[in-house]
Amino acid sequence: MRSQMEKAEAFRALHARPDAFIIPNPWDAGTAKLLAAMGFEALATTSLGLANTLGSVTVSLDAILENCRAIAEATDLPVSADLENCGADDPKAAARAITRAAEAGAVGGSIEDFTGDPTRPIYDFSLAVERVQAAVEAARALPFPFTLTARAENFLHGRKDLDDTIKRLQAFEAAGADVLYSPGLYDIGTIRTVVSSVGKPFNLVMGLADPTLTAPQLAEAGVKRISVGGAMERYALAAFLKCAREMKERGAFTYVRDMAPIAEVRKAFIAANSE
Repeated sequence: MRSQMEKAEAFRALHARPDAFIIPNPWDAGTAKLLAAMGFEALATTSLGLANTLGSVTVSLDAILENCRAIAEATDLPVSADLENCGADDPKAAARAITRAAEAGAVGGSIEDFTGDPTRPIYDFSLAVERVQAAVEAARALPFPFTLTARAENFLHGRKDLDDTIKRLQAFEAAGADVLYSPGLYDIGTIRTVVSSVGKPFNLVMGLADPTLTAPQLAEAGVKRISVGGAMERYALAAFLKCAREMKERGAFTYVRDMAPIAEVRKAFIAANSE
């Protein structure tokens, strides 16, 4: 297994090379192993995917970190943790989540300006910047180059204010964030505008963007990292619900025609565990 330093350096290198790279989002050790065996170069956790597997709308920071640990230990790939708002409003308290994510095996992680409170969803600008600054300080105190992603959540929570989103991303960049991220951007024109406004690598989540866009198109627009958030887990959940409805509503089981053959599943996990 590679050391955490080696994983951290490999993750940094992905952000420095030409074009964009795809970082898929497994939700447990099994899906992490399958993605690693398919040749992906890095993984990111998904708090939404985790919440769904736990049957919850929200998920605690402790649960997020435990899931991160399971995924980080499952493969030899760099893992970036979706830490939501880092479990606290106070900048110093939130920054401790960065240290804990590193202890769980992650070599990257995110801090976002969504408060977790739907009645006041976005932190005030000054507090949002202070939180990123504190997270940067925590990341820089680690014994390896932790890649910190700062997220501006306006578009995800009904505040489609492009100017404010860009202002926040630029401030997060000035505060020292390594990667910038604004979930909810949909069309290529808006994506291009946001990416061109910052100088650090930009992460785009395809679970919320125009699904006809391709990696080459996004790379041409300046996107460096492409994630999918909870999209793969939600796709799997959609298939599960379809099977359940067929049994409940029709007493039928035709979905078994499309299930993965057990031999294929076993072959995939044998390959994954031999990596």
